[in-house]
Amino acid sequence: MSRVVLVTGAAGEVGKGLCRQLAGAGWSVRALVLPRDPLRARLEGLGFDLREGDIRDPASLAPAAAGVDTVLHLAAVILARDPTVFETVNHQGTAHMVAAAAAAGVRHFVYVSSASVVYPRLTPYGRSKLSAEECVKGERRFAHTIVRPTLVYDETGGGQEFRIFCDHLRRFPVVPFIGAGASRKRPVHAADVADGLVRIVGNPAAFGKIYNLSGGETLTLDELARLVMDLRGQRRPIVHLPVTLCRALAKILSWIMKDPPLTNYSIAGFINHADLDPTAAIAEIGYHPRGARAGLAACFDPRRTS
Repeated sequence: MSRVVLVTGAAGEVGKGLCRQLAGAGWSVRALVLPRDPLRARLEGLGFDLREGDIRDPASLAPAAAGVDTVLHLAAVILARDPTVFETVNHQGTAHMVAAAAAAGVRHFVYVSSASVVYPRLTPYGRSKLSAEECVKGERRFAHTIVRPTLVYDETGGGQEFRIFCDHLRRFPVVPFIGAGASRKRPVHAADVADGLVRIVGNPAAFGKIYNLSGGETLTLDELARLVMDLRGQRRPIVHLPVTLCRALAKILSWIMKDPPLTNYSIAGFINHADLDPTAAIAEIGYHPRGARAGLAACFDPRRTS
């Protein structure tokens, strides 16, 4: 069995730590980055085999997949002004990576999906990730595992969604909230997601499974907001806005602005639960996520030097 793993989206918030953890577990890491991606500097000089490629370009993927045992497919677009980009990158791009992996004889394909695939009203992003899941499951030439992280944070800010949420809390003297703030979230540390992925790689127990790589503690969005503000020493009042009003405003703004500050995607993030149960991952692969209160407190600790 080859000990080479290919990580797409390797320069992202989870990818950068994942590459390090895989190398520490004895895997030879091949990291796929976009051509001229400034974030590749995060990975340089660490002993990884850096390859340039774009999942929108099938021809660029075959060399990266050659000789690989396992693909960990993280590359995706979370936010886009043009909703067709989600289909192009997240769905079609995944199909290109699946085809390249199958043609190269890859044994195991691990797809990093999203909690948004279980929202009752799917966004274009959620639809693209769900379609990509079906693409991965439909390929029979390799074993697959699908993982669904929730709201990813870390010491440097975390995933794009969490950074936007924190920026929102900082921006206004009175914080506008869409809905009652009662949606349940399981924020997860990026290092815990990476640890879960390392436990999945080459693990037959994970073949054919879907795992929720979520955090160890559930908070409402209102509780999460107040926790983050308290840890920053920036406690501010929150005003709750009716969802119907926000949807109507988002529609109007979409007609008059190219990049409106309020969208259906942002509304979905406020009102939908992302409280995915990690019990199966805990029981079957030894996944042990930290709780959000302890994890976030460590991230915002002013004495932290890393």
